[in-house]
This record gives sequence, C-alpha cells and structure tokens, in this order.
Amino acid sequence: MGLEIGIGWLTLVMFGSLITLLLAGLPLVFVTGGLGVVFLFLFGDAAAINMLPSRIFPFMTDYQLSAIPLFIFMASMLERAGLIEELFDVIYNLLGGLRGGLATATIIASTILAAMVGVIGAAEVTMGIIALPAMLKRNYNPEMACGAILAGGTLGILIPPSILAIIFAVVAQQSVGELFIGAVFPGLLLSGTYILYVTGRCYLNPRLGPAMPLEERVDLRTKIRLLRGIVAPVCLIVLVLGVIFSGVATPVEAAGIGTFGALVVAALARRLSWVAVREAAITTLKASTMVLWIIFGASIFVGFYILNGGQQFVTDSLIGTGLGPYGILLVMMVLLVILGMFLDWVGILLLAVPIFAPIMKSLPWDGLFGLPGVAPADVPLWFGVVYMVNMQMSFLSPPFGYALFYLKSVAPPEITLGIIFRAALPFLVLQALGLTVCVVYPEIILWLPRLVYGAK
Repeated sequence: MGLEIGIGWLTLVMFGSLITLLLAGLPLVFVTGGLGVVFLFLFGDAAAINMLPSRIFPFMTDYQLSAIPLFIFMASMLERAGLIEELFDVIYNLLGGLRGGLATATIIASTILAAMVGVIGAAEVTMGIIALPAMLKRNYNPEMACGAILAGGTLGILIPPSILAIIFAVVAQQSVGELFIGAVFPGLLLSGTYILYVTGRCYLNPRLGPAMPLEERVDLRTKIRLLRGIVAPVCLIVLVLGVIFSGVATPVEAAGIGTFGALVVAALARRLSWVAVREAAITTLKASTMVLWIIFGASIFVGFYILNGGQQFVTDSLIGTGLGPYGILLVMMVLLVILGMFLDWVGILLLAVPIFAPIMKSLPWDGLFGLPGVAPADVPLWFGVVYMVNMQMSFLSPPFGYALFYLKSVAPPEITLGIIFRAALPFLVLQALGLTVCVVYPEIILWLPRLVYGAK
C-alpha cells in the first residue's frame, strides 16, 4: 500500500516536480514517464502498478497513430527533393511586384507547406533559412520579415494533415477525418488575416516591405513556366486531402498514398536517390519515436493523476470559480498558452486534453451574443479545433514559445531575440482574434464537417 496524500497536495507535488525538472533542462519524455513511475511507487498500490501496461498498450496498437510516420516521411521526402525552395521562389516571383509581396509569399508558401509538413518546427526552420535572408536582402523591416515567418510557420499545427490533430483524435477518441475537415476554414481564416495585415501595413508604410525592383520582375511567360514546377507537389496535397475529405480513404490510407506520391514527385523532379530516401527515413524514425515516447510517458503521468481523483479535482476547481462555461474555456485557453511557454505541443496535449476534454463535454454551450451554440454531439470536434488554434498562440508566446527559438536557431546574428519577440506580438493578437471568432461563431468549424459527413 502506498503513502496517503490528499489530491490538493498531490497536484502541487506532481506538477511542481514536473515544472522544476523541465526548468532544469531534462527531456520531457523522461521527466513525465520517470515521475509517473516514481509517484506510482510512492503513492500507488499493486492495482495501480497494473496501469503501466494498460495505459501504454492501447497506444502501441492504435491504427490511427500509424499515420504519423507516414506523413512525416512524406514531408521529409518533399523537403529533400528541394520542392519547398522551388515553391517559395514561384510564389515570390508571382507576388514580388506588390508591396510586402515577399512577406505575403512567405505566408502563402507556409500555408501550402503546412499541408505538406504537419509540424511546426520543420516549417519555421525551413522558411527561416529560405525566406528570411531573401527579405532582409531586399530591405524588409526585420520585425515584419520575422513575423511573417513565425505566423506562417505555426499554421502547420492546424492545416491538415496536422500531426497534432491525429494525436488529439487518439487521446480524445475523436474522428481524425472530422478534425482535419473542421480545421480547414480556421486555418485559411488565419492565413488570410495574416496576409491582410502584412499587405495593409506595407501599403501604409512602404519601407516595411518594399516591392521587388523592376529589373528583378519576370514576365507572364516566365511566371507560367515557373508554375509548372509546383504542379506535382500541389496535386499531391490535393490528392491526399481530397481522398480524406471525400471519404474514399481513411487518414492512414491517405498518408500511405502521400508517402508513395512524395517518392513519385521527387522522381519527377529528378531528385530521388537512395541518400535522400535514407535521410528521410532516419528523420522519420527520430521524429516518430520522440512523439511516441512522449505519449507513453505523459499517459502514465496523467493516468496516475486521474486515477487518484485529479479529474474531479480540476473539474470542481473550475466550476467552483462560478465563471460559467465560456469563462471556464477562457481559463483553459490561458493555461494552455502558459504551458506553451515551457512544454512542446505533444506534452501539452497529453497532459491537458485528457483532463480538459471530459470537462468540455459535461458543460452546456448555448452560444454567445445570441449566436448559435454547440450541440453536445459536436463539442469534441469544436473543442479539438479550438484547442489547435490555441496551440498556435502558445508557440508564439514570449518568452519561451518554441517557434521563437526555432526561428532564432537559423536567423542571422543581427536578428536578436528582442526583434523576434516584438515581431511575434501583432500576430499573437491576430491569433487571439481568430480564436475568439472560432469560439463565438462555432459554425466556422462545424459547417464543413457537417456538409461532408452529413448531419449528426
């Protein structure tokens, strides 16, 4: 029999230990798994020990998680084929004659890249290497240049096929296909908002983003020839998302199609080699195992907390505030942004969603300002997409937002962290605005899945 401890003290000790060890620089996977085992030994009993295999085994055998390595391999293969640089060059040559055209091209390329990559780190680093030097060379304001890359890169967490959506669906027992489709409009809404902001500011103040010099612009025939170079990868994205949205294939089957398609696209570009395949496979192996080990560790940690009454404790604490459903949702969103300053997206999802999702399902969502609310059957889907939009904010939140440091790792020395922090703030406000729209007007999320899958 383990030691006796109240749930209040257990909450303080468990999450206090978690934050302390993370601040000490230990990897999240070992911190969550290690602490979970230690607390099981100290405060659990023989029955609780049986939780270890029972928490891990369902993830090991979950069919939907097999989409993760397939989508990561697809993204790695397209990246090694040099198609991302080509994509950026094409869009820049099409839009370069506009003020802020290079920043707009960065956001559009990031939006398309999000549909190829599915994770934020790859998009931020890739666009930081390609787009940032190009913008600085053409005398763009450093904050405008960094802001466009930061905001565009975070779309990878929202626009399908998002790895976050796959893991959320597994943890919250939600349909991956519905989450993918529900995230389309919010993703395009945010992308469009970023483009409007960048274009508007650059037209008001041309020094922020000057247009491409006349001697560098290309004629219409050259633009059409350049477009031919990106037809294959764009067709691949349309094919992968199309078979999911039409119901022809599951997300896992679509990921298999995408993986094969990425090899074909690389071959068409004459960039398919054993070295490229090997490097893409190693990248996939490293990224997939990292995600799965974090899933195992965090599920043990959170599983023990819930087993000891943590779920009820958090529910009672939030309802006891008397804030009402939308006030409780606001508290959750703030907590997620704070967690984003310290943890990566996988850790936040696995620590927060198993606790927050049941609370969301138990509350009534009758709508704000006389607008339609959310039916109980639609709450998991609505919360899933709202959660993904919120996660974008956590990536841009100074001082420890992950996207800020991804960009800093590839930025020139003259781009300081202060510049990157200031660059993130306007786009953080735009993300908060997008999040508010998704909460106040849930049909933005729910309309398309209802159209595709039919009324529930």
